[in-house]
Amino acid sequence: MSYIEPHAHMVSRTTDDYEKLAIAGCEAICEPAFWAGFDRSSAEGFHDYFRQLTEYEPKRAEKFGIKHFCWLCINPKEADDPGFAREVMALIPDFIDRPTVLGIGEIGLNKNTRNELGIFEEHVQLALDHDLPILIHTPHLEDKLKGTRLMLDSLANFPNLDRGRVIIDHVEEHTVGMVLDAGYWAGMTLYPHSKCSLDRAIDILETHGTERLWMNSACDWGVSDPLAVPKCLQRMKARGHGPETIRNVARDNPAAFLGQSPRFLL
Repeated sequence: MSYIEPHAHMVSRTTDDYEKLAIAGCEAICEPAFWAGFDRSSAEGFHDYFRQLTEYEPKRAEKFGIKHFCWLCINPKEADDPGFAREVMALIPDFIDRPTVLGIGEIGLNKNTRNELGIFEEHVQLALDHDLPILIHTPHLEDKLKGTRLMLDSLANFPNLDRGRVIIDHVEEHTVGMVLDAGYWAGMTLYPHSKCSLDRAIDILETHGTERLWMNSACDWGVSDPLAVPKCLQRMKARGHGPETIRNVARDNPAAFLGQSPRFLL
């Protein structure tokens, strides 16, 4: 089945992974800006990174028949230094009109600090100023619930924000309900040892339905699987889900959300 990988950090993967994704039926990949596995020492490092996302990765994906799109921001882990973060954010307008840039992301919180929250809110305003969708990262493990609540409270202070153009990613059983109830989209990240296992993600779909939900692999520098999404689709089939439900999660939902950007063309 053709599917969309809506959140994958391909700069951390080899070309073999692109080949495997293509064989599995991946039609498009969306890559949010994120941590590089180490803290960068200057804003110039982000300038080159934004070039990599907007110039190099689309060409690498194209060799395997996959369309590549991206999101831009300074990630939450490196946003705790507001001065540095604003230097990086000042670079974004130079890239924001490039043809594969979908929006602002993945912004959010890492350790739920005041500085992180301030930069998060400045990113939200940047997205509103440019009429762009937003992709949000929620913290890991024990900080996830607190961080999700902090961001939901913060987002409520933006009266002009269209909640249907915001996806809050890495939800788990204890956060997915509050995200969907608030009117946002929710993303489930399929990780072998944290976030959602395949069966946990399917449990969430069976509990909450498929409306405004997608699944992704993230496949970053840590232990992760770029083929987690097609593997989960196979698991859905084994658990009795029909092709319409599987297609809804695999392609229709990501296409509906991402298609709110006029640049997301398949």
